Amino acid sequence: MVQAKKAQRSRVARSGRRGAGAMRESDYAALAQFRYQIRSFLAFSEAAAAEQGLTPTQHQALLGIKGFVRPGPATVGDVARFLLIRHHSAVELIDRLAKLRLVSRVTDPDDARRVHLKLTKRGEQKLQALSRKNLEELRRAASPALSRLLTSFEESREA
Repeated sequence: MVQAKKAQRSRVARSGRRGAGAMRESDYAALAQFRYQIRSFLAFSEAAAAEQGLTPTQHQALLGIKGFVRPGPATVGDVARFLLIRHHSAVELIDRLAKLRLVSRVTDPDDARRVHLKLTKRGEQKLQALSRKNLEELRRAASPALSRLLTSFEESREA
């Protein structure tokens, strides 16, 4: 028993950790770098949206409508949940997107109180252009940073 405790203390001393939840300096550096990469990607994405004449929130709404994963089309409530905004704010956002002819509303044939959202051809084109740019940027910059972060945390767990 004494031998086991000595061996454990020796491992902790070698790893520079005092407990299972201890963080290494390299962990903080990796997290800081990853957060920087997230902010850089968001800045890139916002600039790309502006080039397409959209606000970042409008871009996110189009993405949420198109990429919503559940049976059936997205609703205003779904967009509100996806964007973490209030329902009435989502209604105003959808109103603006409809005015720009990027989204159309379709009444649910089974429940007239429910409205489904669908991207128009123009909305599809804008979203596709933005999505291509964003995916290229992710491949170029964010993927290596994420790989480094995950590698760093794997090394941290093994130490």
